[in-house]
Amino acid sequence: MKIVLLGYMASGKSVVGKVLAKQLNCEFIDLDAYIELEEEKSISIIFSQKGEIYFRRKETEYLKEIFSEKENFILSLGGGTPCYGLNMEIVLKNSQSFYLQTSLNTLHSRLLKEKLNRPLVASIEPLKLKEFIAKHIFERTAFYDKANHIVSTDEQTIQQVVDSINIYLI
Repeated sequence: MKIVLLGYMASGKSVVGKVLAKQLNCEFIDLDAYIELEEEKSISIIFSQKGEIYFRRKETEYLKEIFSEKENFILSLGGGTPCYGLNMEIVLKNSQSFYLQTSLNTLHSRLLKEKLNRPLVASIEPLKLKEFIAKHIFERTAFYDKANHIVSTDEQTIQQVVDSINIYLI
């Protein structure tokens, strides 16, 4: 069983993935954390030292590596992962994928609270954050919508989102 969770940052991919992996008794992998471990650098340092093109190339390489070397896992993608190269095609060919769809208002609220822990939005003024998120969602939705299943996370507990995913796995 190979399950991939995708969606915008703060949509709940990691927290839902951890709970789901525990319930299904399988490994949880966060792609960004996997990249950081393999590269021995944080994502923000990789971006600043080697640039986005290098990062995106490595992201695809490690995505392929996970699919070829591992079995029975829940994989949480970075928010932009499905939008680059052939990443979404790789996901669709090798797994059951779930788009954790979250509204602009919910994402904005969560990211305001988590701003300092999110390098991509840390430097964005609070008043411009909602516009930034809206632009990204507009650009990325066409990729996210290709997922095998779409699960709404708005006004749902973590367990309710996990239960919604489990319905598709039975």
